[in-house]
Amino acid sequence: MAGRKLEEAVARVTGSAVRSSRAVSGGDINSAHEMTLTDGRVVFVKSNSVADPTMFAAEARGLAWLAQARALRVPEVLAVGETFLVLEAIAPARRRPDFDERLGRNLAALHRFGAPGFGLDHDNFIGRLPQSNTPAASWPDFYRSRRLEPQLRMARDAGLSSSAMARGFDRLFAVLDERVGPAEPPARLHGDLWGGNVIVDRNGAGCLIDPAVYGGHREIDLAMMRLFGGFGHHVFAAYEEAWPLSPGSEERVPLYQLYFLMVHVNLFGGPYVAQAERALLAVA
Repeated sequence: MAGRKLEEAVARVTGSAVRSSRAVSGGDINSAHEMTLTDGRVVFVKSNSVADPTMFAAEARGLAWLAQARALRVPEVLAVGETFLVLEAIAPARRRPDFDERLGRNLAALHRFGAPGFGLDHDNFIGRLPQSNTPAASWPDFYRSRRLEPQLRMARDAGLSSSAMARGFDRLFAVLDERVGPAEPPARLHGDLWGGNVIVDRNGAGCLIDPAVYGGHREIDLAMMRLFGGFGHHVFAAYEEAWPLSPGSEERVPLYQLYFLMVHVNLFGGPYVAQAERALLAVA
């Protein structure tokens, strides 16, 4: 059961009192509840009383930014506050038979919709970690200065980095311009596309949640999809058919997984340090 203060806040912003609520799965960072309002609506509410006060507003802006592409469904934002976010509830359903193929094609359409540049007009978060989106003139500059370097500094400050990691990043930064692949226009990225951030709506189609959006290289979304599994071969085959990847994309997977591994180093430490070190060995 959600706290009374949260229910009262939801009632104020939705214009309808909360009839009932129940806790649901919502990840490691936030509490999550499904609430039924007295006007009959069912809403999904994420809350966190100690979160950065800009976190939920940034998530709401990210969902709207993805929705502009009209490529993949995202939940409608109903209201946002400093400590909570109210979304339409997506009723779970079985995947339609062509779920994987549609997901791959629609993800390609999302990426192809593009972005104004490498970065975004506002910063946001990946998990609970701040993510700088200050635009950069080129993708290698952005990936180095806005993604890899901040995570490396964070790991150093927390005593999580190793000498092997430091040496690996030194090697990588010396050759990064050559490793990122052929130049491409900035894609419209989800930014944190692991399997748990794709849910199935009542039509059996994919719906994206929990974005960490920005304009960047499309291979970084695809690399994250392969890091923890959850996506079938047909998703990637359909993507490749809709928008073929540049030569050498397979060799760049560890490079683009490195950012997410460093995020996990800073969130969880432990075995992710060794995984990051292995990724660095693979790319530099």
